[in-house]
Amino acid sequence: MFEIEARLEQKGISEDSIVAAAMELYVSHGMDTTDAAAELHRKIRKYLADPNIASLLLGAILLEDELYVRRKDSEIKDDPVFLLSDEIIGMAIAECIGGTYARFEFTRYDQKKPGILRTLGPFLDDAVAGLIAGCTSRLYSECV
Repeated sequence: MFEIEARLEQKGISEDSIVAAAMELYVSHGMDTTDAAAELHRKIRKYLADPNIASLLLGAILLEDELYVRRKDSEIKDDPVFLLSDEIIGMAIAECIGGTYARFEFTRYDQKKPGILRTLGPFLDDAVAGLIAGCTSRLYSECV
């Protein structure tokens, strides 16, 4: 959908790097890490094909390019506290996938920024954290 996988890859964000970041904060719910990682790969592929998730990720990519990458002295280069739209995109992605529980999971990933998240700009780190949070939250719910 919207070539979102290719667009993320162009930004250095592979499916493997997303799963690796997810697994850094994985909490076992009776599923071993190998099976959990495989299931997260499936969920990520599924939700990248969802037009709502893909369009929110595309929005994050375009906003980051326009407001962060293209501006030499960007007003948001340090992810200032007044910038909320990046958090809103991340929470929207998380909740679209995993419901209300995913909002709390989003906060864990947003605060700790494991793996690839720590290398991304203000929009993409939250958007990818939202994807991870939604998928891990759904995984946890299905394990219970």
